[in-house]
Order: sequence, then structure tokens, then C-alpha cells
Amino acid sequence: MPNLHDIERRINSVTSTKQITRTMEMVAAAKIRRATDRVFNALPWANCISDMLISTAKYAPLDSEPLLITHDEVKRAVVVVVTSDRGLAGGFNSNVLREAEKLIKAKEKQGIEVEVIACGKKAIGYFSYRGVKPIFEFRDLSADPTYEEAAEISAYIGEGYNHGYENGQIDEVTLVFNHAKNGAEQTLIVQQVLPINMMSFADVLGLEPKEEDVLEPYRDGEKKIPGDVDFEPDAATVMHQLMVAYLRNTFYYALIDSAAAEQGARRTAMKSATDNATEMAETLTRLYNRVRQGAITTEISEIVGGAAALED
Repeated sequence: MPNLHDIERRINSVTSTKQITRTMEMVAAAKIRRATDRVFNALPWANCISDMLISTAKYAPLDSEPLLITHDEVKRAVVVVVTSDRGLAGGFNSNVLREAEKLIKAKEKQGIEVEVIACGKKAIGYFSYRGVKPIFEFRDLSADPTYEEAAEISAYIGEGYNHGYENGQIDEVTLVFNHAKNGAEQTLIVQQVLPINMMSFADVLGLEPKEEDVLEPYRDGEKKIPGDVDFEPDAATVMHQLMVAYLRNTFYYALIDSAAAEQGARRTAMKSATDNATEMAETLTRLYNRVRQGAITTEISEIVGGAAALED
């Protein structure tokens, strides 16, 4: 059984760790509000761009924008992996990295050459350790991503996919990140960015469906007249601008969404660590009291025994 000094040292160590984890929990909780507000404010624009592209693309000539064309054969794919720069966030990073590696291996088995764009030090370290050199590395930006980061990624992918139609530079793009479902829960998202997935942005993220049309019962006899779309100045210009906005928005929203999810995951992990430290400190304190009580009882017994021996 450990002595009192060893137990007391462990109690002090656990208490010190508890103070650190409690502070980190409070810091993460303070950052969550700003991060979630940023995501909330960006969501309407993200939904609008996605819905506008989906509703407009079917009226545009197929060859009006190379980014709308699905390549006949997938020879080269890009996987964009979004993680954090720091750890201590539970399974936040490991879930993304495990899914990304699984996706990469599945594509390589199909004979597809895969390149990685790593956002966050954890993704950079993970793939570098496994001998995979990311074509783009973004570090120290996971907690506060910038629009310039998203623009750089989308510019490379847009140009590569454009050339890919002719020489197979990029034929497919997939995005892997954590979606902040709420302040305490994160959802792993694997999103096909190119070729265009005709699922709405809300469906990809699993968001709540839009409110029902309260006037729907009164529209039964109403005839729906198919509409048409006019492009000004022309379809190629309009669709190109829409695609550029779509790509930038897709990556930027994933980055800020992941930033919010990171803070939520860290707060949950640190709260769990604080609770465990509290429980461990209580267990060690009870052990300390038992050992101390045993030591006192032993001393009393020795004193009584010694007094009895002197009387004899």
C-alpha cells in the first residue's frame, strides 16, 4: 500500500491537472459562441449558392462550364481533409483522419491516383508520417480560418478540374470534415464537391427541413407553369461565376464549420477530463484518509501495547 506522502503527491498532481482541464473547458466554451455565430451567419449564403446552382444548372448548356461536366473516367482524385491544429479534443481528429484514409485506400484500389490537401497540423502530421506528402498544407488556421485559405484551395481545384477534362489532371474532389451539429455534437461529413452533387447543401449537412408552406392546401387547383431561365450576358459567364462562388463557399463553410465543431469537441473532452479528475481526487482522498486512519490506529495500538508491557 502506498504511503501518505505518495498519495498526497498524487492528489496534488490530479488537482493541478483538473485546474488545467477546467480552464481549457472554459476557454473552449467562450470560443464556441463566436465560432457558431460565424457558421450561423454564413449558412443562408451557403444554402442560397447551392440551391441557385442546382436550380440553374439544368437550364444551362452542358458545355457552358467545364466544372459542370462529369469526366468519363476518374484517373486522379483530390481529398481535402479538415482537422485541427491542436489535440485534446477527444475523437474529433481521429474520426476524420480514419475516414479519409479509408476513402483514399478505396480509391487507390480502383487504380485512382489520390492527392491530399491537409488543413490543420493533425492532418499534416498524420499523412506525413505515413509517407503521403500533401500538395497543400494549411497550419495555425484551424481555430480561425480565413476566406483566402478557401479561395486558394478552390482556385487550385477549379483550374485542375478544368484541365482535367482534357488531360485528366483532376477528375474528382471529395471533402472530409466535422460538422458542428450543435454545441456538444459533431457529425462526420464526406462531401463530393466535384463532379457537382445535386443534393442541396442542407441535405448534405443533414439540416432541419424548411418550414412547410402553410398555403399549400389552398394551391390544389393551381396549375404549375414550367418556367424558363435567361442568362445575361450569357450562360458561360453566369455559370462560371456561380461555380467559382460555389467552390469557395463550399470550402470556406467547411473550414468555419470544422472550427466550431473543434471547440465543441474540446469543451466536451475537457469537461469529461475534469469530471474524471474530480472523481479520481475524491477516490485518492478516501484512500488517503483510510491509510492515515490505519497509521493512527497502528500507533495507538503500539502505545497501548507498550504501556501494557511496562505495567507488567
